[in-house]
Amino acid sequence: MEKILDETNLKILTILQKNARTPVKKIAEEVCLSSPAVSARITHMEETNLISGYQVKINYQQFGYFIKAFINLEVDPKQKSEFYPYIKSIPNVIECNCVTGDFSMLIEVAFQKTEELDKFINELQKFGKTRTEMVFSTAVEHRNILPSD
Repeated sequence: MEKILDETNLKILTILQKNARTPVKKIAEEVCLSSPAVSARITHMEETNLISGYQVKINYQQFGYFIKAFINLEVDPKQKSEFYPYIKSIPNVIECNCVTGDFSMLIEVAFQKTEELDKFINELQKFGKTRTEMVFSTAVEHRNILPSD
């Protein structure tokens, strides 16, 4: 992995993190390589799963999703085979993580109305005890961990 993550590749990743739509030609100018060389490096990082995809960041509030919450859920391990397909089918679930501690799942959700969140929590309780924390504001948005300029 050290060979993959040389200084040039780190610069390329930093540029792509800021804007994944940055043209290869512009990246090449910034890292002092040819466009084909940069393309080859990006392809290699994709093939080795260093880059696992590209996403559009949606502003959920523009679509009326003003209720953001984190739900802790205690799921019995025997229920996971039923829980995983269920949670994947809910479009309001932004992320679901299996975690340590008093609860086994941490679920990030967005809803348009508190009534919708309440209904979802009631449905979740068939899997176990919940604890919900509603978000008032976000000081740090989701970000990557590579150093940036």
